[in-house]
Amino acid sequence: MKTGGEGSSLITTPRILVHFSCGAASAVAWKVTEERYGKECEVEAVYADMSQNEHPDNARFMVDVERWVGKKVTVLSHPKYKNIDTLFLDTKFIVAPSGAICTRIMKREVGESYQRSGDRHVFGYTADERARIIRFNANNPDLNSLWVLAIAGITKEHCYRILSAAGIELPTMYKLGYGHNNCIGCVKGGKGYWNKIRRDFPEVFARRALVQREVGVKFGGGNGFFLDELDPDVGRNDPPEDIECGPYCSRYTGMVDDAVSKITSMQDAPPLPKVLR
Repeated sequence: MKTGGEGSSLITTPRILVHFSCGAASAVAWKVTEERYGKECEVEAVYADMSQNEHPDNARFMVDVERWVGKKVTVLSHPKYKNIDTLFLDTKFIVAPSGAICTRIMKREVGESYQRSGDRHVFGYTADERARIIRFNANNPDLNSLWVLAIAGITKEHCYRILSAAGIELPTMYKLGYGHNNCIGCVKGGKGYWNKIRRDFPEVFARRALVQREVGVKFGGGNGFFLDELDPDVGRNDPPEDIECGPYCSRYTGMVDDAVSKITSMQDAPPLPKVLR
């Protein structure tokens, strides 16, 4: 892994930035993007470093995905904040209806300082997240996004199976029954999520409860809650997702190639980034 600096406006090579999050979907999006566009322009995966708050197995997963794609991830680190609790205590802010400060400061702003004006951006939004894609485009009209997974019809479930078929063990958080691989104790989670964190990671739950009281911000919007008042029995307990393909893995081995062919064959396939002049 390497640490990236600021993008240079003097560089004229067309570039696609893949926003890798150590999640299954962003991993598959990187592989598809590299296979489709890697010979025609620069494809670079960037990771906003949240490793101090993520499961340690993410480091192993990143290495496995790098080996699969055949390239290294560029790690982008905030110059001051290395973990979210320090950020929360320093800014006296955690989360609001507009979003979480950790996303804005440690992910979005760090990424914006690295990107160039001619970049295209790939995120791990899947074919079953079209409403999310529409919202993202509406909220980020100046960002030139390329939705390779949605174009190719690849769903979140497909991503799990594509990785398994490639011999890549899925991140531990998925195997524990979480539907994402964000920070352990994501401040955007609901009551059921937090009670699962209480059971699986009691030390994280306790630390986040203390920080939450120090800042004085409830989780969950208008009908919010403090973690130290959360009833251990409330919240929805969703069954774990089926993330293993078992004896049927072989049917997913060609899905990346199929996705590349589908994107290539589309008459209205998204164009490559324009060269900066």
